Amino acid sequence: MPELRVGDLQLQVVQQTNLLDALLGGGVAVPYSCRAGSCHACLVRCVAGEPLDRQPEALAADKRAEGWRLACQCQVIDDLQVEPFDPQRDGLAARVVALDWPSPQVLRLRLQPARSLRYRPGQHLLLWNEQGVARPYSLASVPGEDDCLEFHIDCRLPGAFCDAARHLQVGDALRLGELRGGALHYDVDWQTRPLWLMAAGTGLAPLYGVLREALRQEHQGAIRLLHVAHESAEHYLASELQALAAQHANLQVELITAAQLPAALAELRLVSRQTLALLCGRPSTVDSFARRLYMAGLPRSQMLADVFLPRA
Repeated sequence: MPELRVGDLQLQVVQQTNLLDALLGGGVAVPYSCRAGSCHACLVRCVAGEPLDRQPEALAADKRAEGWRLACQCQVIDDLQVEPFDPQRDGLAARVVALDWPSPQVLRLRLQPARSLRYRPGQHLLLWNEQGVARPYSLASVPGEDDCLEFHIDCRLPGAFCDAARHLQVGDALRLGELRGGALHYDVDWQTRPLWLMAAGTGLAPLYGVLREALRQEHQGAIRLLHVAHESAEHYLASELQALAAQHANLQVELITAAQLPAALAELRLVSRQTLALLCGRPSTVDSFARRLYMAGLPRSQMLADVFLPRA
């Protein structure tokens, strides 16, 4: 059987065992979330040997060249030595500079990194707390417009990261992991095309950044933003969105509850074959958005989606 080494720990592993499962089974506290190669919480660096990588495209070429792999996507096929991602060694320091609760269940968190980051609206970062819990969150901020990084944390359901986040205070330290691309972005070539931005819950976070970037780029086409919340009190950016709509005649904002979603989707009508749709939220809601848009005549190639996968 292959030998898996982590520091001084030596494990005998059945060939083709999932690397993340092998590490967890051996008592190595590797964080993980989606198990789908999306969140990047389970990064490990190969020191010696090479696993079978089932999703090599999930990591950037430069990260792979440095030996990094996603444990959830790898199988142990031969002797292997790895180092789990260490947020103190490999991450970027950041401090909480502001936090508030724009709704009863959403924490708005603003962080100042130790050095400036180059990012674009729609990307996401892995956040590590001082207890070593990691979770990916989309950026709601816009570079050049906001002087810190903004995140919207859904605390409606219990979770190790969000439960700890409830107790964060200004000045507390976090660590930042890898900056990820994400499917959502704004392209200046879209200037005259209609944009539909459809979000559920804190799926609004990346679309809020994309929306403000589009407006900053003086987008000329119509923009329609639809936000679905469990209840009206959870339209946590209602005032900000309505203020933007008042300033920009081409922006239409619709705030609906989950109970109102089926009727709202049934009324969707495509006004232009040039429409682009950006979708974000949990899988079931994004799928509902996509199916209705497709039925309305929008090609799937004109839909960009970022799905918030629940913790595995």
